[in-house]
Amino acid sequence: MTRAFALAVAPNGARRTHVDHRALPMTPEALGACAKACLDAGAAMIHLHVRKADGTHSLEVPDYTAGIAAVQRAVGRELVLQVTTEAVGIYSPAQQIATVQALHPEAISVALREVSPDAAHAPAAEAFFSWLWQEHIAAQYILYDTEDVAHYWRLRTSGAIRAGRHWVLFVLGRYSKGQLSSPSDLLPFLSAWQNGAQALGEAAAVPPWAMCAFGPREAECALAAVLQGGHARIGFENNLYLPDGSVSPDNAASLAALTAAATPLSLVPMTADALRELTR
Repeated sequence: MTRAFALAVAPNGARRTHVDHRALPMTPEALGACAKACLDAGAAMIHLHVRKADGTHSLEVPDYTAGIAAVQRAVGRELVLQVTTEAVGIYSPAQQIATVQALHPEAISVALREVSPDAAHAPAAEAFFSWLWQEHIAAQYILYDTEDVAHYWRLRTSGAIRAGRHWVLFVLGRYSKGQLSSPSDLLPFLSAWQNGAQALGEAAAVPPWAMCAFGPREAECALAAVLQGGHARIGFENNLYLPDGSVSPDNAASLAALTAAATPLSLVPMTADALRELTR
């Protein structure tokens, strides 16, 4: 028997440039080519960051429209296109929400601590979460630590985040210079996750979870997550290295390193349509 897991690629992120790696996709055309290569390497989803003309991070609608169109030309619906709302200290919660509402994409990722950083922003954030659910936009709530996990479960308890049509992402570490993640970093998340689910009660719908990690143990962390029943997001946003410590030639090679390790364990990447079914 085999078990399928969702493999997402995060090919560029908001911070890295060609100074970090020449194969980092920064233009719509490069994103399209990367998407096709990563589809062939097992990806079901692309976590999409786009850039301004000067190469800096963008949540501007025209930049996103161009990037989405290029990826769709390359892969059609064979990848789920997940729009990021990452602020990077540039965009306000209101701007993040406005971009998503203007684009009305198939899927988004949103960090709870960014869109709802304090009590003053909570009403708008909760209205946004309700709108996402009503519009059938698959949300992935990004959780950076166990307090974020507790925040997620409080929102579930209050009904601000409804059951279904979403999943979560555990971030094993931080965006900092020299960041290295370890499979053991997953353990506090899993404990907090299980505790929150139990507190909500047996009838609670527990959504799927995935993780991302930093550094050359990225694939090892991802495999540990998949073995625990989770899903994985890997790519140049968080890590430029293969498991042996050498520089990865491109994002597709990074995905292939994980699938090569997973295949002998009867773990296989799922399709985009299977992922859509998982998060609908």
